[in-house]
Amino acid sequence: QVQLVESGGGLVQAGGSLRLSCAASGRTFSSYSMGWFRQAPGKEREFVAAISWSRGSTYYADSVKGRFTISRDNAKNTVYLQMNSLKPEDTAVYYCAAQKWTRTVVLNSVRDVDSWGQGTQVTVSS
Repeated sequence: QVQLVESGGGLVQAGGSLRLSCAASGRTFSSYSMGWFRQAPGKEREFVAAISWSRGSTYYADSVKGRFTISRDNAKNTVYLQMNSLKPEDTAVYYCAAQKWTRTVVLNSVRDVDSWGQGTQVTVSS
């Protein structure tokens, strides 16, 4: 299994941008689909975005579509989440997630995650 370490969180004003990074250990990163989830206080962890291991297909929650972009650099074992036009409701702890290639479902549910990062806080002020 891969180990994941997120970075890039912080405090930003509404309308601003942040880029989250997730560095993965191991030599099999390219065979993992990668994703981002978030959890706000008192709420369940929810899907944000994912990128597949095979074709690099991307998937987004409706709430972030058009504002967030997920990408990956297999040479650096890193996945990114570019977040633009941030809103106060985007405030949450953001978690990086990995899914083994053996799974046949899109990575858009906490049930389908094989490895989690420790999370990074994103706070958007109004």
